[in-house]
Amino acid sequence: MILRRLARPMLAAVFISGGINALRAPEAHAEAAKPLLAKAGDKLPDNADPVTLVRIDGAVKVAAGVALALGKVPRLAALLLSASVVPTTVAAHPFWEEKDPAERKQQLTHFLKNIGLLGGLLLATADTHGKPSVAWRAKRATHDLGDWIADTSDSVGSAVASAPRKAKKAVAGVLPG
Repeated sequence: MILRRLARPMLAAVFISGGINALRAPEAHAEAAKPLLAKAGDKLPDNADPVTLVRIDGAVKVAAGVALALGKVPRLAALLLSASVVPTTVAAHPFWEEKDPAERKQQLTHFLKNIGLLGGLLLATADTHGKPSVAWRAKRATHDLGDWIADTSDSVGSAVASAPRKAKKAVAGVLPG
């Protein structure tokens, strides 16, 4: 569909651009990430370097953004970008910590923009191109299997039930009456 071919690159562009910026200047992004990393402390390995984490995040954004834009594994790409946008949003736009009303409003705007992008990514993650989802196909397969078992058991049951009549007829035809 033409809508997907237009919307995916539009959605991916901001992540590709952000990923390239993070790869070009990881130190600046690492400074913004340090407070979040400090809060995550014990959940990260002891040797977790903020600059390395920013580079990894930037590489994920570029790779997944390009994949989404080109329509290659778009659901996986959107899922990876979704996982990437959450810590980026929390680290880069902590509007709740701002004292200056103008700065707080600007950070809130960026925070909400990223939440909107997350919503678009979640929709892209669920987009199956009009094909049934895995959950629907599994439910349908289970239903079909149940029907097959019921049909098989009915035919086996009727064969077993009719066996005595058939045996009687066969015996009756062989034995003198």
